[in-house]
Amino acid sequence: MRNKLSLLLLLAVAIFSCKTEQLYLNVTEPAPVTIPIYIKSVGVINRSMPTDETKAIDAAERVLSLESKNLDKDGAAESIKGLSDELLTNNRFTEVKTLNNIDFRTPKTQLFPIPLSWDIVAQVCKETKTDALFSLEKYDTDTHINYSNRKVEKKTILGNIPMTEHQADMETIVKTGWRIYDPASKMILDEFIYNESIVSTGRGVNPLLAAAALIGRKEAVNQVSNKSGHGYAFRLIPMRLRVMRDYYVKGTDNFKIARRKAQVGKWDDAGLLWEKETTNPKMEIAGRASYNMAIINEINGNLEDALKWAQKSYEDYNNKLGLRYVRILENRRYKNEVLKNQEAK
Repeated sequence: MRNKLSLLLLLAVAIFSCKTEQLYLNVTEPAPVTIPIYIKSVGVINRSMPTDETKAIDAAERVLSLESKNLDKDGAAESIKGLSDELLTNNRFTEVKTLNNIDFRTPKTQLFPIPLSWDIVAQVCKETKTDALFSLEKYDTDTHINYSNRKVEKKTILGNIPMTEHQADMETIVKTGWRIYDPASKMILDEFIYNESIVSTGRGVNPLLAAAALIGRKEAVNQVSNKSGHGYAFRLIPMRLRVMRDYYVKGTDNFKIARRKAQVGKWDDAGLLWEKETTNPKMEIAGRASYNMAIINEINGNLEDALKWAQKSYEDYNNKLGLRYVRILENRRYKNEVLKNQEAK
């Protein structure tokens, strides 16, 4: 009984001694890829088709992996379509051209092909009047199939008849690789590999019928390929993220009142109470209040003022959370500069 009381007492102390609570903010992160402002018109090319030297390897691969005719060719076309469609919805570009009449080839045996020469990139862009090239550098499907069987009973007019049911489980991995070429700067702006897995199952009274039930997988491959193109285009779009922050809720009566105001969404009112405590003669209290002033300024979108308050909480009052917060805010300030460049027209 005494041990239980001691445990409850310790839990109570731990709960009531908690100095901070958490809040969540929605922040905008820059896109993984930044496109220079001078790029307005872009071309989309398919460089994933195999060279003549690898056609024999490609044919053998289709037999071994049970690939359908033109599975890779049609899947690559869907990836190109998905990318082009998504780029057209992005106000960042004035024109998106799918350059289907240009026949690019690449060795399929390479993990990622050697980049195009800048002379070729510049020539294509000049002839097509585009500022940059989005290139599907690699497209491949790897397929693995496993057979199994089990005893089942099938209902017939003669009753239940025991029989063996065969099952074929097939996993198809769709692999796409992308690059963005900027001929003006002679820089590859992005290089990205995306893999997606599709699992199909077929059943039949013999292995042949079980495998035949997998024919519909081509449509699934095309859907995933199209999705991969859309997904790659999203690397040009800033992202909204939910982040967590700690803020102080204890120290004086003003902190307690501010806590209740914050809990009902009156953050500006809470900020006025925290501001009063920034001149508190106790260093610990003033440090917490300064830190919370950084929080309210970030909530209101004033990153520079938030950074100043966070610096003050650490430099003047040795508030440890303040130092961590300074680094978070400096990172946000840097990312906001990147965002400005991405949003420039």
